[in-house]
Amino acid sequence: MGRERGLHDHPSAPARGWGTQKGDLQTEPPGGDAGVEPADHALGRSRGGWTTKLHLGCEQGRKPLALLITAGQRGDSPQFAAVLERIQVPRLDAGRPRTRPDRLLADKAYSSKGNRAYLRRRRIRCVIPVKDDQAANRRKRGSKGGRPPTFDKETYKQRHAVECGINLLKQHRAVATRFDKLAVRYEATVHVTAINIWLRCLERNF
Repeated sequence: MGRERGLHDHPSAPARGWGTQKGDLQTEPPGGDAGVEPADHALGRSRGGWTTKLHLGCEQGRKPLALLITAGQRGDSPQFAAVLERIQVPRLDAGRPRTRPDRLLADKAYSSKGNRAYLRRRRIRCVIPVKDDQAANRRKRGSKGGRPPTFDKETYKQRHAVECGINLLKQHRAVATRFDKLAVRYEATVHVTAINIWLRCLERNF
């Protein structure tokens, strides 16, 4: 799992201060982009200005499997399940598409009890480092804190695939720098880019 912000200057975006505004709080369901901007814009204030955030899930070969577009200030962890539920990998033989990966690698941003519980319900193994404050709270509770989640450092090194996958998408200028007013058009651009990445891979294999 990974995420990336597409930086841009949108001509129709109103000027606002840097302070936290009431509209910046994530009150809509995960995957939503409603708030200070119309739902079809997916724009929001973050450190980089008015931005759009791309949440990405990819396979170990750096090819995209699922993606989600939100406003730039929206949190990463709330989009975790929404991205995973978009994964559908067709089978070579007859049958339903695969929707459950064998193993999931993600960074500390996704280390929450809710996300780990979601993965346990779906029986998905994961390698996610624990945040320092979460580890400290567990130690503070002593035996009541329970055992820390297992973490394989060597396997976690493979998480570079999602960073490389983001870089593959950003090789296309229209993805790296958003100029589309509507989020649906920008999302379509990202999907076309993902299709091109898969087609190039297929051409090399045949």
